This record gives sequence, structure tokens and C-alpha cells, in this order.
Amino acid sequence: MAGESSPRRSALWRVKDRLVELPLPAVMGILNATPDSFHAASRVDVDAALHRAERMLEEGAALLDVGGASSRPGAVEPPQEEELRRVLPVVEAIHRRFPEALISVDTWRARVAQQAVAAGAGLVNDISAGTLDADMLGTVGALGVPYIAMHMQGTPRTMQLAPAYADPVAEVTLHLSRRLQAAHQARIADVILDPGFGFGKTTAHNYALLRGLPSLCALGAPVLVGLSRKRMINEVLGIGPAEALNGTTALHAIALLKGAALLRAHDVREAVQCVRLVGALEDQK
Repeated sequence: MAGESSPRRSALWRVKDRLVELPLPAVMGILNATPDSFHAASRVDVDAALHRAERMLEEGAALLDVGGASSRPGAVEPPQEEELRRVLPVVEAIHRRFPEALISVDTWRARVAQQAVAAGAGLVNDISAGTLDADMLGTVGALGVPYIAMHMQGTPRTMQLAPAYADPVAEVTLHLSRRLQAAHQARIADVILDPGFGFGKTTAHNYALLRGLPSLCALGAPVLVGLSRKRMINEVLGIGPAEALNGTTALHAIALLKGAALLRAHDVREAVQCVRLVGALEDQK
């Protein structure tokens, strides 16, 4: 489809005091330092995180995303101190063992972002795009790291109660264009946009966003997609998250063909293979 392919390219990001070149498309591996992530196999303690981080890096992950607060539908956010208690030891351990690894901290709290970056994280992944903590954008700008701004309607506790849009593609794109501008005004040099599949969206909304992904890519920032083992797969196929790897890979391929630059995935090896296969297809043009 013309205008919807994902040619091989690279991003040059400022990560604290260095420039990091990242070939795109790339895969971000998920490490959940939480007791209640929707995909049980992704939950880790420090020892498990180190083993999983090593495996993901060997399988080709370009980034590792560590989160300490579940954002599954209906989740109640933990106290800030509990989130810090979960996240910091994992970030510190991975950074100590794999100092060159690019670690992202998945949080909407500015203080958690600040302390995680001090512990070794090099990106901030914010499900609220700076709308839940007024200090977030300014904090990330001062930290000098890339920032992932995601769209979410409501909060994890409320987002799936009654999500509604007149035009999900137009509304999500407009919202993220405004958050992109706000991030740049806060002196954040490198911004990645995420449409937030499953965050305040029905299955129909999610598939509309997947079809309309080129509209978001047209904003000029790299686009990350988080499709891995989500309800939009399970609801269509009548399965649970544990059975959703095949469906995840199918949607990853579609997202790449529509311009996605980053895949946030539980299963790194399969996602990397998908990137390679789509790349081979693009190389034949």
C-alpha cells in the first residue's frame, strides 16, 4: 500500500550525555515488576528480570521497558513509594549487568522517572503523555532522555468502562500532536508517539487505529505500538493472553507495514523475526 510501508531507517537519540543511534524498526522487550500484569508470564522479580533481560537482549531487543505499576484495565495505581520499591532494584540490576542496554521506565510519575533515570534508565515511557503528573514533561526535559507519549482515555481504573470516540483516528492523532508540541516546548528533544491500543478503546476502536496508523506516523515522530497479547486479539479469536502469540505476530506485521517504528512486545524473538521478514519484503521493492 503506497505511503504505508516502514522502510529501514534509524533514530539518533540524546540519552543523557551521549547520542545513541537506533536502527528502526526495533523491538522493546517488556519486563513487568508488578504482581498483577495481565500477562502472568511477564511478571518478574530482580533475579528473573536479569535472566529475562539477558535473553531478550540475546534475541535482539533494542530496548527493555521496566514498569512497576500495572496499567491493565481496572488497575488501581500503587502508592508512589511502592512503585519505586518495585522498579528501582530492577533498573539498577539490569544497568549494572548490561551497562550498554537501553532501559525504559514505564511510569506516569515524574519522581519515579527521575529516580529510575538516576538508577540507569535512559528513556521514559508515560501512558498519560504528561497529563497525570504536571511535573512530568519538565522533569524529562531536564533529564535529557527520550520520551514516549501514549494516548489514554481516562485512567487504567476507568478507561474501559465506556470508551467513546466520534473518530478515533482523528481524535488520537490530534491529542498526540498536542502532546508532541508540549513535549518539545518542555525541551524534550526526542519524542516517540504511542496510540495506546487497549487504553480507553474498544476492539473496534483499536482496529480503526491500526488501519489509520499512517495518520499518526505523518506527525513525524517515531510511532511505537503496544499490541502484544492484548484483548483486541483475544476478543476476536476467543482466546486468552497465553494463547495470543500468533495473533500478536500477525498484527505486528500489519503495524510495521503501516509505518510503526517500535514494537513493544512480550515475545522478543518472534517480534524481531517479524521485523526481519517485513524488512526483507521492503528490500524487494
